[in-house]
Amino acid sequence: MGLIASLPEINKRPDAVFVMHEKSEKLIPTHTHNKGQLSYVEGGIAYITIDHKTYVVPARHYFWIPRGLEHVLRIAYSATVIRSLYFYGHDDEANPFYTRLGIYPASELLIRMIEHTERWDGRHVDAKDDNFEFLVALKKLLPQLNNRTLPIILPITSDERMVRITKYLDKSVSEPHSLKSLGTRFNLSERSLSRLFRTTLQISFLQYLKTLRMIKAIEMIVRTKRSINEISYAVGYNNIGSFSNAFYEFTQSRPSELRKVGGR
Repeated sequence: MGLIASLPEINKRPDAVFVMHEKSEKLIPTHTHNKGQLSYVEGGIAYITIDHKTYVVPARHYFWIPRGLEHVLRIAYSATVIRSLYFYGHDDEANPFYTRLGIYPASELLIRMIEHTERWDGRHVDAKDDNFEFLVALKKLLPQLNNRTLPIILPITSDERMVRITKYLDKSVSEPHSLKSLGTRFNLSERSLSRLFRTTLQISFLQYLKTLRMIKAIEMIVRTKRSINEISYAVGYNNIGSFSNAFYEFTQSRPSELRKVGGR
């Protein structure tokens, strides 16, 4: 049973932990559940869309989605494994960690613990099971880890003008864009274009472009065998040094480090 088919099953036993490990490339449409979701991304990349914002989850990172939060999950690469645990929520108020969305780098300890749960794939585990205390301990461990959230967020909009602009930027991310060149292409003044980004996306043009380039870089690092140097030019950077620094600013890791943990 895949994740989409399992969605109704997740809510059936509120005091249990539902375990689901799945390798796939798919879109799980807008949904919610009455349990907190811990998911670890292995060997690829995933995207979570919530309230007109898309969050990027690269390999060797995990995310926590609080219970009741409506979201879309997209798994963008067929080699990606999503290892998910859906936790009971009766103790969520014990720590703010459980009540907010977060994306975090996974420690070796957490990875081993999550991988250990594959033996319960596709089933509920509750207090009647001998292994339930292992899952309780895993949940309690989460707030104690290095929980500096990963800030890679790409806003989206239904504004027709901005949709055309963002689609163009997505297809031409390697080009040297500026407000002036983009405004000329779409017959807008620099001031009007800048205001359009701020009002529809709540982000500046430069910040949007930088974020888009980082997301494209992460995708290429995880999904292709292109060199880091090639990737830096493919996302619009003239030298690998400035690209590496910008990448570190977003992810707190170097491109070569993500390549290593992404399994390439």
